[in-house]
Amino acid sequence: TYATDTKSSEENNKTIESLYQLSVDIKKIRRLKEWVLLQDVAYVKEIAGILQKMGADETAVANILERCPEAILHTPAEINSQRALWQLVCQNEKQLIKLIEQFPESFFTTEHHENQKANILFFQELGLKNNIITRFLTSAPNVFYNPVEKTKTLIETLQKNYLSLGGSDANMKIWILKLLSQNPFILLSTPTTIQENLEFLQKNGFTDHEVLHLLSKLKGFIFQLTPGTMQESLLFSKNVFKCSDQELKQLVLTCPALLYYSVPVLEERLEGLLKAGISVAQIRETPMVLELTTQIIQYRIKKLSALGYDIKNGTLESLNGTKKDFEVNYSKIQSKKERPIFNPVAPINIED
Repeated sequence: TYATDTKSSEENNKTIESLYQLSVDIKKIRRLKEWVLLQDVAYVKEIAGILQKMGADETAVANILERCPEAILHTPAEINSQRALWQLVCQNEKQLIKLIEQFPESFFTTEHHENQKANILFFQELGLKNNIITRFLTSAPNVFYNPVEKTKTLIETLQKNYLSLGGSDANMKIWILKLLSQNPFILLSTPTTIQENLEFLQKNGFTDHEVLHLLSKLKGFIFQLTPGTMQESLLFSKNVFKCSDQELKQLVLTCPALLYYSVPVLEERLEGLLKAGISVAQIRETPMVLELTTQIIQYRIKKLSALGYDIKNGTLESLNGTKKDFEVNYSKIQSKKERPIFNPVAPINIED
């Protein structure tokens, strides 16, 4: 909710003039969010003044207002309240203004102010570090919009399930904090979703220990799935690899992506691998290659082929892993290929 919902059919000349004085690209605002310029009331100079007091220079102010012009529709009181809120987790105003420059939309979302504050304080009590909470504020601001009671209930549900799956009291806090820092969007789930998804895994033969393993491997993304989509993905993998339930379970534990990715995604990736001449048997041996996009696979195969490495007859391990892992493997293959064969009885030519 902004300061006013009243707008005229013409642009507000006072707003235009104030933005022009701040060297803001008005054409850009017209193109992206012209409705802001039609509002009868705006606080251009006031909001710019607050940003400048925090240390933003002229270029930074112009950049912020171009990216998030609706900032000028908030009252100075709202922005000062938001400033105080973010200062709870920012080291200083220098860090705060840097964050506003990078994520203006997140900062200028002043709705749910009380919920935002209560959630920040709860996360601090829980033991989340301020830099993690800051990351939540910028990349997942909507996790702060729910009432804090809802957040607490969700955390309690995670804790209860962790213990019921065999996790220890001593490790529970570390586990929860790690899970949240990896995937704050867990907080948008519901206790029912969490319960249903965990029960689905148990019904499909995964032991409590294996369910905990999957939760950690998938970084909590499992709570953004449904039993229906997981069932479809499992059936697809079972048909492709022609394996028993027990073999399928082992494949999923090795490569949780088989559970996480939807059937269309798995189909596309599998098709890309088969087109490159890779067999289903090879993929079954190293299912983790399905975690990589078709584009990444094509790029890596091309690089290895240039070295004379035949992926069709070799192991897929060389394709696997992160970008860093691949570069290490690639360098090993390259140096092996370039290393001259040493003949101990060959004459040595020594130049004078």
